[in-house]
Amino acid sequence: DFTFYGGLYRDVNLICVPESHFDLSYYGGSGIKVTPIVEGSAANVEVEVWTKNADGKTLTYTVTDAEGNVVAETATTETKANFVIENAHKWHGRKDPYLYTAEVVLKNGKEIVDAVSTRFGCRSFSIAPNKGFILNGEAYPLRGVSRHQDRWGFGNALTHAHHEEDIDLICEVGCTTIR
Repeated sequence: DFTFYGGLYRDVNLICVPESHFDLSYYGGSGIKVTPIVEGSAANVEVEVWTKNADGKTLTYTVTDAEGNVVAETATTETKANFVIENAHKWHGRKDPYLYTAEVVLKNGKEIVDAVSTRFGCRSFSIAPNKGFILNGEAYPLRGVSRHQDRWGFGNALTHAHHEEDIDLICEVGCTTIR
C-alpha cells in the first residue's frame, strides 16, 4: 500500500541554543504551550513554558492580537502565566481563522537569552450526538479528505509548490478538515 523512500526530503534546521534556553526536548515541542478557555466573551489563557538552566532568570510573557497590539503582558520567574482576554476575537475555522500570538522571552537581567512564540486561537468546541461538532456554540460541519504526501516522479519528496497546490485543491472542494 505504501512505498517508503530513503534520505532527507524535507527542510533540515540546525538549532543552537545558549546554556539557558527553552526546552526543545520536552516531548519534541518548542517549549511553550497555550491553553485558551472561552467563557462568555472572555478567554482565560494559560501560557506554560519549559526551560533548561533558567533558575533566577526572568520570563516576560506577552500576548498580542492579530494586528500586533499587546493585549496582556507580565514578567515573572514562574513557568506559567494566566491572562484574561476580554471580548476575545474567536477563532472560527475557515470562516474566521483569527489568531493571537503568545511570546515568552527569557532574560538574564536586561539581556535577552532566548525567546519562543506560538500562535493560538480562542475557541470552544464540543460534540453533540444530534448536532455533530459544535464550534463556538454553532454547528460546524466537518468535511474533509485524507491527504497522502506522494506524487508521481517525486515520491514523498514534495516541493513547497506541491504542498500549496494540494492545499488549494482541498480548499476548493470546501474541506474544513484534513487527515
